[in-house]
Amino acid sequence: YFAQNMLETRGNSIAGKTVTVSGSGNVAQYAVEKATQLGAKVVTMSDSDGYIYDEAGIDEEKLAFVLDLKNVKRGRIIEYVKKYPKAKFFKDETPWHVKCDVALPCATQNELNGDDAKVLLKNGCICVSEGANMPSTSEAVHAFLKARILYAPGKASNAGGVATSGLEMSQNSLRISWTRDEVDERLKKIMKDIHDSCIKHGKDDGFVDYVRGANIAGFVKVADAMLAQGVV
Repeated sequence: YFAQNMLETRGNSIAGKTVTVSGSGNVAQYAVEKATQLGAKVVTMSDSDGYIYDEAGIDEEKLAFVLDLKNVKRGRIIEYVKKYPKAKFFKDETPWHVKCDVALPCATQNELNGDDAKVLLKNGCICVSEGANMPSTSEAVHAFLKARILYAPGKASNAGGVATSGLEMSQNSLRISWTRDEVDERLKKIMKDIHDSCIKHGKDDGFVDYVRGANIAGFVKVADAMLAQGVV
């Protein structure tokens, strides 16, 4: 949702875009699911052994295979190419050399370095939205900001996980149960509000620095909470 909100600021959409995703755990799985639902074509997933590239896209059926492979069988992503032989597996590599419009690093810390960032930019990537905790090195972040592409740090774009936990706590406290669609709608609004806060604090000369926006928005939220509790 955060990536979609960013793209909309430039009159664009994730629909029809080619997306690369790293990882194959919970964050990556739901990133692939949501991107696909919004009309994107996701072409990569990975684990510590390497990554798979599926030019045709990882659709609902293929994602279901990955979910069973990872969540039930605890297998390795290389099994994907045995099930879908038109896909390719690249051992001990990350997916950042694959041409894409949107990159979603969802695997681990420091997985996307400065050289990877340069390749992404050279290949025409217009949006990077982090799903993992600090997956981009400082060199990569600097390259993205210098190129003035859409770049979201995980503290903003990955806030959905904590937000969903908060929604779960609310349901437990109120003794109610929301449907999956109701939770999704609430999450969508929360992510839009976070995005709006980043714009408010990060916009300068027609460009939104989402790193600065997220840092300031986070500080203001904590400061307001402290003042509300009487801490001065």
